Amino acid sequence: MRVISGKYKGKKLEGFDIDGTRPTMDRIKESVFGIIQNHIQGSICLDLFAGSGSLGIEAISNGAKICYFVDNNPKILPILEENLKNIENTSLIKKDFRQALEFFKEQKIQFDLIFLDPPYSNHFINQALNYIQKYHLLKEHGMIICEYETEELNCLDYKILKEKKYGNKFIRIYEK
Repeated sequence: MRVISGKYKGKKLEGFDIDGTRPTMDRIKESVFGIIQNHIQGSICLDLFAGSGSLGIEAISNGAKICYFVDNNPKILPILEENLKNIENTSLIKKDFRQALEFFKEQKIQFDLIFLDPPYSNHFINQALNYIQKYHLLKEHGMIICEYETEELNCLDYKILKEKKYGNKFIRIYEK
């Protein structure tokens, strides 16, 4: 697994074979970043279920101002730390996603781009979307990029900008 474009293009990322992780396939990542490319430069990003950090690192590589990486899986944290080594403008938050979202609310941090790619079986996207809305964490015209398999997404406050199926995976992009 590698960074596919930008400043860190070609950088090798570890973590694709760790239990509990499921990195985004390159063709999905390429498609997503093609859609959001005009919103990345100077953006404040959140990779909420970071895993290997692939999505957030791709955002930083393409000009994001900063990316916050959130994960609390003890199996992946050392690998995520290694992947973030020598990558500028990153912040690693070792907390449960609910605690992290509460932290961002308390710190009054809002995001231009939020990546939600949790383990599919946990069905955490709707919970995360509810907290993001409740805590007003998405800036005006901000985007939320969701990757999921079977979860039924219920987000009434944001409009669906794009929805696409890749095999058995779905990408839905919301815009505020």
